[in-house]
Amino acid sequence: MTRRLRLGYSPCPNDTFIFHALATGLLAGTRAQSGGPGEEALEFDVSLLDIDALNEAALRGTLDVAKVSYHAYGYLSDDWVLLRSGGALGRGVGPLVVARSAQLDLAGKRVAVPGGTTTAKLLLSLWRSDLDTEVVRYDRIMPAVAAGEYDAGLIIHESRFTYPRHGLHALVDLGTWWEHEVGHLVPLGAIAARRSLGEDVLRRLDTLVRASLEHAYARPEASEAYVSRHAQEMDADVRRRHIDLYVNEHSLDVGEAGEAAVRELLARGSAVGLFDLPEAPVFVPAAGETSLAGPASQG
Repeated sequence: MTRRLRLGYSPCPNDTFIFHALATGLLAGTRAQSGGPGEEALEFDVSLLDIDALNEAALRGTLDVAKVSYHAYGYLSDDWVLLRSGGALGRGVGPLVVARSAQLDLAGKRVAVPGGTTTAKLLLSLWRSDLDTEVVRYDRIMPAVAAGEYDAGLIIHESRFTYPRHGLHALVDLGTWWEHEVGHLVPLGAIAARRSLGEDVLRRLDTLVRASLEHAYARPEASEAYVSRHAQEMDADVRRRHIDLYVNEHSLDVGEAGEAAVRELLARGSAVGLFDLPEAPVFVPAAGETSLAGPASQG
């Protein structure tokens, strides 16, 4: 038997690198390959969307498994749980505020942001709550700021490598601010799945995502064409730097340091009234943990 799941992730190199083996049926237990003894195979209908669209799709319930921002997860936690594998968090990975002038005073200025439920937007709000923001698709922000449509822009993904090409200057690195202010890793996004899928499927999903990343690490050339095809006009050097920055040990397993960072971000979002603290466990249980039931003491 086969169980079909609606899976969404971004076309960014870190996500396509991680998901290549899973999405193309290279792992046992996916697509046409059979699962283990007594297990149904998992087949994935894949949608590649930008992070704001992924957050909205998860909130609307049109996906079963999705890359989401940790900010968006604050609104999803009742019905969704996070996988331990496949996420993006670390040090030196935070979003930047950029402008045409390095001396710009942001007071009263319009700032383009890549989605109202992105972690970048939450970090911006925690850093400074008085800014006039407007949602713009992430890949349109730098051209729009360069053209004078906005005074400044909040940039994510590969934009941190390419903003000087647009004649822009970094005003603040919100990841550096977070690390200095809070002392934790910067939590950006994670793979979320519906709790209703059941613990067995959730654990299998976590194992599959980790196996897909391990496959990518072991055979990086295998995913190169897939990554390149979805990266649009991004050159090979930027793709490599993107993967090297956003795919790391915490992508294999969020780990204790990652869980602590996520708890802190969710607590701060809750403290400013954006969402309630999760009551259910945030992450799929680690090896040796027995159940998703009980208070959210692990996440």
